[in-house]
Amino acid sequence: MIETSMKSTSPSDDGEERAAGAVLFREEGGRRLYLLLRHQQGGHWGFAKGRVEAGEGVYDAAMREIREETGIDRVELVGGVSVTSRYPIRREGRALRKTVTYFAARAGRETVELSHEHTDARWLPIEEAVRVLTHAESRRVLVSVVAALLKNNGA
Repeated sequence: MIETSMKSTSPSDDGEERAAGAVLFREEGGRRLYLLLRHQQGGHWGFAKGRVEAGEGVYDAAMREIREETGIDRVELVGGVSVTSRYPIRREGRALRKTVTYFAARAGRETVELSHEHTDARWLPIEEAVRVLTHAESRRVLVSVVAALLKNNGA
């Protein structure tokens, strides 16, 4: 089941920053390609994601972030496929826990319109995507999403 009701003002009073995003994919030539974005700040490769805004659920936040960061406005979220990532961060000198809910989302188009937050985008097969992703936690998220998609009858 997809949890869509988590609301947030990020960061929260409990020291947690909530975010949402998606592992976007599309089919080409009988294989699945995954979208990676290169972030302007730090140059790391990851997925479309961002903070959950006040009064917003994780589903709405993920859909908004996909549109804002990639320009892709037609996506199909794969029911029952989401992965949660938790890791420590520092924001304005304050130690926080970041919780990101990633949904698996089939993109309705190949063309990506990058936001000002990113410098590059690549659609890559799983093997190459795992090599390009900068952080081990991002690799874990991707592998978990791929496994869930396979378990979900190939979605």
